[in-house]
Formats: sequence, structure tokens, C-alpha cells
Amino acid sequence: MLVGSSSAVSLSRQVQGTGGSSAISKCSAAARGYIQDRFLRLLAGRRRRRAPLIHRGYYIRARAVDHCVQDFLLKTQRLSRTQILSLGAGFDSLYFRLKDMGLLHHTVVYEVDFPNVACQKATLIKGMKELSELVGDTGGEGKGAITFSGEDYKLLGVDLSDLSELERALEEAGLNNEIPTLFIAEVVLTYMENTRSDALIQWAAEHFPRACFLMYEQVHPEDPFGHVMQQHFRQLNTALHSLAQYADCEAQQRRFLGKVSTSSSRGWTECSVMDMNEFFTCCIPEDEQQRMQTLEPFDEYEVILLFSEDRGPGLDIIRHLWEVLGDIEVLEGADGMLLSVPRHAGPVGMAGSVPAAVCARLSGIPGLRRYGHHSVLIKPNVILTTGGFGEERGQHCRMRNFHVLSKRAGYWEAVSVTQNIPDKRWGERLYHTVSCLSDTLALVVGGRTSPSSAGLGMLWLKFPKTCNASGPDDVAVELVSLQPAAEAAALRWRHSTTEMTFKGEQYLFVYGGRSALEPVLGDWYFLHTPELSCTAIAVEGPVPESRHSHSACSWEGGVLIAGGLGAAELPLGSVFLLRELKHGFQWQTIETHPPLVPRYSHTAHVHEGKLLLVGGVWFHASSVPGITVIDLMTGLCLDYVIDVEHLEWPLMLHNHSSVFLPNEKELLVIGGGGNCFSFGTHLNPEPVSLSLSSILISH
Repeated sequence: MLVGSSSAVSLSRQVQGTGGSSAISKCSAAARGYIQDRFLRLLAGRRRRRAPLIHRGYYIRARAVDHCVQDFLLKTQRLSRTQILSLGAGFDSLYFRLKDMGLLHHTVVYEVDFPNVACQKATLIKGMKELSELVGDTGGEGKGAITFSGEDYKLLGVDLSDLSELERALEEAGLNNEIPTLFIAEVVLTYMENTRSDALIQWAAEHFPRACFLMYEQVHPEDPFGHVMQQHFRQLNTALHSLAQYADCEAQQRRFLGKVSTSSSRGWTECSVMDMNEFFTCCIPEDEQQRMQTLEPFDEYEVILLFSEDRGPGLDIIRHLWEVLGDIEVLEGADGMLLSVPRHAGPVGMAGSVPAAVCARLSGIPGLRRYGHHSVLIKPNVILTTGGFGEERGQHCRMRNFHVLSKRAGYWEAVSVTQNIPDKRWGERLYHTVSCLSDTLALVVGGRTSPSSAGLGMLWLKFPKTCNASGPDDVAVELVSLQPAAEAAALRWRHSTTEMTFKGEQYLFVYGGRSALEPVLGDWYFLHTPELSCTAIAVEGPVPESRHSHSACSWEGGVLIAGGLGAAELPLGSVFLLRELKHGFQWQTIETHPPLVPRYSHTAHVHEGKLLLVGGVWFHASSVPGITVIDLMTGLCLDYVIDVEHLEWPLMLHNHSSVFLPNEKELLVIGGGGNCFSFGTHLNPEPVSLSLSSILISH
């Protein structure tokens, strides 16, 4: 019994620690101008500057919750009395912001958290004039669970898992179950055992007939991002109990609306869910989106969408931001208020599956755990991988070493190669391109170190014409001397560089991307090889929307552009062909049916008139992108899921590279992953082989 008691105390401390970390992150976001909140710095205690990705995540979370709270206050402003009950409030500043804005004329705010958390917060309020004068002090603290009492603010120290004690303490503090009530549970219930959190949800419905319940909570534990998130919380000894039973938006709705038994339900009559991606797109004005996006240099577009899609609150509102935030649900009782929001699209239908297998003999090979890199076939069965961010000598860093994969006797083998870079001209770059122009020469275009730095220009990679069985022993790196007209083509990243022909001459087509000054580019350059002179060639037709993180492939002398992230930071679902004419080129739209699901950060290949899109990020959290096959003659577009049953780790198919071997109909996926919000960095540990024979034959 002593062991159990000690474990419970330890667990509660771990859960309380998440609240303190959240307050520090919100405070950091406010300091950088993401949210307007002068009270966070007074309540958060110690300060620490967080990364831009963390700031964006907490920005959307704060906006979503405030949106719901202020909507509740607006819809009840003509009533004589209302109340807000914030469960697990921690060091949140909600009351002080609302009071400062003059929005609590007839509303009392109740906050509940663990007793020691509530006592710490009460001490902070009493010790800071700016807080104590705003709330006032009626001297009610010390009465039972009440640690601070103001005219319109009550702070209670109660363990939420003890429902009878919670009910007694709230009654003692004056909570009225007959007036409109907004419950707020912002990443709180998930730390409780499901039987206890479900009982609390049912209690709220049964005792407060005029109530709304706003819940912000994680969902989608089984996608790759969800796996990393769960592992993080397990390491903190703060398991997310709700995730297994309430894994998606539909399950969360059933949590409130479903039957408890054959004769009763949990009492809620309406429930709506929206993820953070939808909230950001639909509920935040465009000018405010643009303001936020320009606050700091940012280049982690994959994670923010994934985070936003895996989280959300609950007052008829939201489901990271974009696959890196959450879900908002709007729940109401019989006389509750229902907010209306756009609904997200349904699940993506899959035409079949593609088996994934770890490449034998490549397990544990150093240097292959990376993302934001580029891999290119430099000779038959020889793949050169350069750049990116990953693991080198046990440390996470920008990758300096080049790696070669060579296929011998049916097996891929890896070897690290030396670089002849006496003055570090390689630059440890990410999000560059590499084009193999001959059996001894490849061209590196663009890339970056920091997202606030300028693009890194162009480099030649030179390797021996004849290699030993394991590939080249060394790769020489040389600077490219560019004409002024061509320099702008190189100062970018997340772009594409594609081989093409015009009037029998070879060109490289550099398109799109972003730069330190422009968050998205829509320009293009024709570079005549091998001297890389910038050539003016006429292009007609409707110009594609500016984009980065798209794919580009050579096809019939022209270039196929698919997907990408547009100027509004929304995935694009368009496919364009830059088609050769007698006097130049023409942009031509490729219509697909069904329409291509918008995506970005994928790779692409063309095989026998079929465009193959590999992985990426999209808005549909019911599945993750696998392989999409588009018939370029008919426009037929089919999606295939990747069967990862035999992989022992989550396969993140973004920021990866891929090489297609047409004879074997084999696709080799190298690297991939990224920073997973505050949950750590995931790097796909081994290359994965995908056999596409069955889908290419049947398509």
C-alpha cells in the first residue's frame, strides 16, 4: 500500500510538471508576439525561450481556446449570470486576461488543480500587486479547498480524480448548477484513468443542464507522429490514457454522446470536433495568419501540420497545428449553445497496399538516419546521399558525411565516402537538390543551413568514372562560377531542379522553393548545361501557384510539378506539365480523378506514363500518405497504403528521399522524419524497400 501511495504521488508530480512546462512555452510565445498576454510572465515563473515550432503550436492552441471562450461569453452576454470552470488550470492566465479585457461583468471563473499547484498560484497572486489588484481578495481562502477567493474568481486545490471531493469543494465555493456553465479541459482528462474522466464528463452533463464542454486533447496515436508523442509521455511517466480508447475524432464524439448502458448515455446532446489545421484555416483571419507567419524564421512545415492534426479542443471547435496540434470539441447540454464550423473532409479511400521491408544488411549503418537530405542514382545500382540533418557520431547535427548505397548480389550495402572540401564549401546544407549530369559529375543547387540564412548557391560533385564494387572512394566538391543572371536560381531551398530538353539541348529547370526573404517562390530558371548559363525561353499558359516542398519529374522532355505548400501554408493538390512547344514551353494542367489529395514534402517518380507520389503530409488524419499512382494518359488517381506490419518503428514519409529502380519496380526510401514538436526528433533508422510490382501491373 505504501508503494501504491508513493507511486501516486510521483505520478501526480509528473502530471503537474507538464502544466509548468506548458506555462513556460506560452510565456515564450507571448514574449515573441504570438499572443497578447501580459500576465503569463507573472505566472510562469522561470522563463525560457522556446523554438519557433513550439511557439506556433501554442499560438494555435491559445487562439482556439480563446475563440471558444469568447464565443461562449458573447452568446451569453445578455444573461444575468454565467460561470466558467477550468479543470486542471495550472498557471494559466485565462481569468486575468478576460478580466483585463472587461469580459467578466456577470461571469465567475472557477479554477481547479492539484492542491499544491493551487497553493503556489494563490501565493503568486497575493505576492504580485498587478494580479492581486485586478482580482481583489474577499478573504475566502483557507475555507476547505479554496486557496484564493475573489468576487469573480475562485481557485481550488482538488484532485480531479476524486469526483465526490470535487463536487463538495465546488459547491462550497459557490458553483451554481442552474446557470450557463462552460467547462474547460485543456490537455487534462487524458492524464486520468478513463473510468474517472468519463465519470467526470457524465457528472458535468447530469448536474449542469445548461453547459458546454470545451476539451483540447491529443488524438491519432497510431500514426507515426502519434507513436513518437506517446513514447515521449511514457518516458515522462505521464501516459495519455484517453488515446487508446478515444483515438480519433469520432471516438471522442462517442465519448460524450455514446451510450453508457442500454438505458442511459453520458447526457450530452451535441458534439463537434475540429482539428487545429482546420481551425487555423477557417477561424483565424488571413491577415492574422500572415502576421503570425512573419514573426520568426520558420522551416518546419511538416511537423506543424502533423502536430495540429493530432490535437484539439472541444466547444464545437477544433482537432497541431497542422499534424503537430489537436482537436477542439464543442459539447452542449439540452439548453447549450452550438457553434458552427466547417467540417473536415472524409477519409481517403485506399485502392490497396504496398508491402514495406527493411533493407537487409543496412541495419544500424551510421549516417543513414537523416532528413532534409537528397539521394540520387549516380550509376546503375549506386546511390549517393548528401546533406540533411541527422545523427553523426552519436550527435544530432547537420550532416557533413556523404554516403553511398551500392547493390551487389541483390543486397544493398552502405559505405561512407570522403570529401575533398578543404574550405568547408559543402556548408552542411539541407533541402537542396542534386542532379547527376554525367557518369562523373553531379550538380548541387541551393539548400540552407539556418532558415534565417541566405541560400547556399551551387556546387559541383565530381567522382571517378570507374568505381570499385562499393562505389566511389571519394567525392570532390568544387564551387560553381555562376553568371549574375543565374545566381538567383541557387539562393533557395525546398525547390526542385529537373533535367529537361529543348530543341535537342539539355537544360536544368529550377522551380519554386523559398528563400530567407520570400516564404514561397513561384519563379523558374532554365539553366543550359554544362556551362549553367541562364537562358530565356518563352513560357505560356496559366502560371502555377507559387509553392515549395513540391515534387518535380522529367517526362517527355518537359517537367511534371505536383503538390507542394502554397503561399497560405496550405497543401496544394494541383499537377502541372511544362510541355515543350516549337517556340518554347506551355504550362498545362493535368486533371486527375478522383482529385489528388493535396500534399507536400513528398517525392515523385515517373514510370511508363504513370506518376508515382511517395509519402508526404496532408490534412487527412485518418490515414497517412503512402503511394499515389496517377495515370498521365487517363488522369486516374489511386492511393495505396504502405503496409508497415514488419517494421519495428514508425515510418515517417516526409523529409525523406527515394530512388526508383524501374527494372525491379523497387522503390528505395532513404531517411525521413523530423523534429516532433517538443516530443523529440524521429529519424527513420533504416532504408526501406517498397515493391511496386503489383500496383504498377494492376493500375
